[in-house]
Amino acid sequence: MNEKVRALLNQQVNKEFYSAYLYLDFSNYFEARGLDGFANWYKIQAQEERDHAMLFYQYLHNNNEAVTLEAIDKPEAVFDSDMAVLKAGLHHELYVTSLINDIYEAAQDVKDFRTMQFLDWFVMEQGEEETNANDLISKMELFGSDPKSLYMLNSELAGRVYSAPSLVL
Repeated sequence: MNEKVRALLNQQVNKEFYSAYLYLDFSNYFEARGLDGFANWYKIQAQEERDHAMLFYQYLHNNNEAVTLEAIDKPEAVFDSDMAVLKAGLHHELYVTSLINDIYEAAQDVKDFRTMQFLDWFVMEQGEEETNANDLISKMELFGSDPKSLYMLNSELAGRVYSAPSLVL
């Protein structure tokens, strides 16, 4: 495997674990606000991110590449509103999309078709993640200022259940 591609894939393992930490931090924020549905939504996001990290981890091992686990940064943001958390989530998903695109480009440059095929799932996944984050912001803009509507949105988010990714390595 090309060294640059390997390094970017390895970095992505750690970035995905950071994403899980970040979303747990978001969940903590909403737990403190008494919005258990929002907290649930972000706990499930954290589970997804941990699974994404493990997919990158396993892909590297399946290609006889060692994985170097780095320290995971502590999320440092302090939020002053529910909307600020949701917008930070969208901003983070856009950042992750840029990371996936960078790995894809590096793989494409060296004609690493196996890695490109592996990343195809993540490209589609990031489109879904961005859409979900945008939809959550739109719903909050529509309903968040009304307590009854916020309660209903919170109840909707409480119904989200976890399903593991079905990517075949």
